[in-house]
Amino acid sequence: MTTTFTGAGARLLAPARLPSFRLLWAGQALSLLGDGFSYIAFAWITLELTGSTLQLGYVLALQAIPRALLTLVGGSLSDRWSTRRLMVLSSWARAAVMASVGLAGLSGSLGFWGLCAAAAAFGAVDAFFQPARMSILPSVVAKDLLPASNALLGAGAKVSSVLGPAVGGVVVAATDANYAFLVDALCFALCALCVTGVRTLPRDPEQVAETAAPEQVSLLGRIKEGLRYALSDPRIRTVLVVDMAVTFCYAGPFTVGFANLARTEVQGGSTTLGVLNGALAAGAMLGTLVGGAGGGKPRVGLLVAALAGWLAVGMAALGFVEGAAEAVATVFLMGFGIGYQGVFGLSWIQRNIKGSVLSRVISVDMVLGYAVAPLSLVLCGALAERNTTLMFGGTAVILAVTALGVLASKPVREMR
Repeated sequence: MTTTFTGAGARLLAPARLPSFRLLWAGQALSLLGDGFSYIAFAWITLELTGSTLQLGYVLALQAIPRALLTLVGGSLSDRWSTRRLMVLSSWARAAVMASVGLAGLSGSLGFWGLCAAAAAFGAVDAFFQPARMSILPSVVAKDLLPASNALLGAGAKVSSVLGPAVGGVVVAATDANYAFLVDALCFALCALCVTGVRTLPRDPEQVAETAAPEQVSLLGRIKEGLRYALSDPRIRTVLVVDMAVTFCYAGPFTVGFANLARTEVQGGSTTLGVLNGALAAGAMLGTLVGGAGGGKPRVGLLVAALAGWLAVGMAALGFVEGAAEAVATVFLMGFGIGYQGVFGLSWIQRNIKGSVLSRVISVDMVLGYAVAPLSLVLCGALAERNTTLMFGGTAVILAVTALGVLASKPVREMR
């Protein structure tokens, strides 16, 4: 037993022995920490300036819209240029935007329209960072280290996503809200410095040949190439559809649903809401680490179907829970499944999609997620007003149908 645990730990920590991976891990963690800071900073300073939640909605929307619109462009450029360079440039640009907002606020010259412009600029440059962040790993570590590397990156991401808003809130409470923007800028600057030190592996000859090809393909043409590549492979099509379904069944139920569950069904109030979100994050982190420590190449198609089925059972259970402890345990187990499958699903994408189109395929997946999440929030909000059980039950049906659809496809079932 001791030998088994030692071997699992060695597999999980193997990527951490590589200096470039450690720098990449630190850079991504700092970037996600900065994202958490930026949310708190934009929200709080907007409310301080305007006192209007409607205008806060405008600011957050102006950040989200350019990010969604430009992600396909960011994915296309990541495949054409160096993903590392794009991450560095985007990080410096985000640092500049945050520093400008903070200094303008401290000087007293920051107004609502300045905040809107800054939010839009931040969303635009962030769209170039995210696809590169998701596709750089195969150029840093060998393919056999991808599951463990994704597990370590995922664990760091989850810690940063919790710490960012929490520490940002403390900074805002203890100082002037504008200082949060300056701390945010520091996070992005440190991210840029870390990623600058990353040394990538020799590029695949096919990718080098495509990048160096004499014919110049337009940006729109490259985006279309990425879409064609993604849609021509039944396995990739299925991954995209499943990701859309899971995002749809994640965004609304795990935000609107949790809030309504805590307020009305289990009657635990805001404390229970916080515990539910913490349980989801803790379960996902544990699942991520267990997946990374396990190693091997399981049948990813079966894991995808199992995750959809697992979440369907969890959603159905949430529709009938009567106590906070039951709800927390259910959510924790759902999070574990999400984290465990996520390690192997992302590793399959990075291992099987050729590097010359990897960022474009990932950007397509991200844009589809951006599109279905607001729809999920609206529909789940409408359903939750009538009946929380109906909302969770409808979500469970969608996930169960998704699982059956995956199992019905032989190419997808045999994905490794």
